[in-house]
Amino acid sequence: MPRARRILQPLGAAAALGLGWGLFEAQWVELNEVEVPLERLPAELDGLTILHLSDFHLGTVSLNGRALEQAVAWAEGQPIDLVLLTGDLLSRDRAELRLRNTVARLRGRHGVYSVLGNHDVAAARGALGDGLLEDSSVVLDFAGKRVQLVGGDPRPGWGRRRLELLADKSVDLTILLFHYPDVSEWLPPASYDLIVAGHLHGGQICLPTPGGKLRLEHLHAPHWEGLHETAAGMLHVSRGLGTGFVPFRFLARPEATKLTLRCRTGSTP
Repeated sequence: MPRARRILQPLGAAAALGLGWGLFEAQWVELNEVEVPLERLPAELDGLTILHLSDFHLGTVSLNGRALEQAVAWAEGQPIDLVLLTGDLLSRDRAELRLRNTVARLRGRHGVYSVLGNHDVAAARGALGDGLLEDSSVVLDFAGKRVQLVGGDPRPGWGRRRLELLADKSVDLTILLFHYPDVSEWLPPASYDLIVAGHLHGGQICLPTPGGKLRLEHLHAPHWEGLHETAAGMLHVSRGLGTGFVPFRFLARPEATKLTLRCRTGSTP
């Protein structure tokens, strides 16, 4: 028995330490500022700022509310033109009021727009209000330039062709909000100037290996996190703020990101 105890005690301590770190990391929000070079961006829109948030998963047994509060408090002190939310925001009805209050605080100069994710409950629609885009679009005026926001509904039965048809090539800038980042693999080339997505949580629970991170929440993805040039358009994937199947994160910190659009050097505005 003493020998077994000598073996089990260090293992138990290591497990407790790992769980404690996972809870800490789940509320250790990384506040990012990223410049996004775009080929077709008019000079008048150079410097346009977008707050991209995703995957709050409010209402679950977790520390997700703490992570969200940090992100919102940071955003309130930032100059933001647009706020874009890319789904999985409300996982349980009991947090509907918190989502409503969050949206009320996130006031970009040109509004707050969102799409649903695969875990959003029906109450999310009321909490998100008129800024919710479900296979629909809106055109905004920025300094005399027309910016189109398109939002796709990720539920079963959605039509990929619909996202192609919604894009209006006559406007000065097109932005797609969609929960799944692999939409960039499905769309034809140059479908949108910018695509914002979430869903993957950066893998949420990641293990270091010689070949890079082994991401345990989603084992395979073309683009896990960050900024990527794809054939369909420039893609930003947020690691999100909440957690999914367990309330821990490891090597995949929650994230809030301020995107600043820039004219790509050498492009013709």
